Amino acid sequence: MRVGIGFDVHALMPGRKLILGGVEIPSELGLLGHSDADVLVHAVMDALLGAAGLGDIGQHFPDTDESYKGISSMVLLEQVTSLLERAGYYVHNLDCVIIAEMPKINPYREKMRDNLARQLGIAIERVNIKATTTEGLGFTGLKEGIAAQAVCTIMKKQ
Repeated sequence: MRVGIGFDVHALMPGRKLILGGVEIPSELGLLGHSDADVLVHAVMDALLGAAGLGDIGQHFPDTDESYKGISSMVLLEQVTSLLERAGYYVHNLDCVIIAEMPKINPYREKMRDNLARQLGIAIERVNIKATTTEGLGFTGLKEGIAAQAVCTIMKKQ
């Protein structure tokens, strides 16, 4: 068994879609980034890559590469899943936390879990998503951005 941790942050701004866990959430503010800026999926990808010793998302999907401009992070997660499979690993479980003052995550949590579970090829019971605020403190508290953390375990295929 191997363990990985991922962390990501994106700034909030008007004129962008807000996508978390592959779910488009109605909002006047969206996340700024080269791709769709899905901060949750980015944290998940870094956790998975780290657990397998395969670097990070910046190495695999650099923001200097125009082919990734506006791309769905779920497409990138599919590529990360393929990298894991080629390295002989499968995902055992995933635990995530979204750090944001807005939006409320609960109405979208199950769809996010389902999206991640389907993409990773694991049962939804092996994917957990939590959300918290920073009680008005820091950049997330000021609604300037959203952060996410993910911890995963992966297993070597027998």
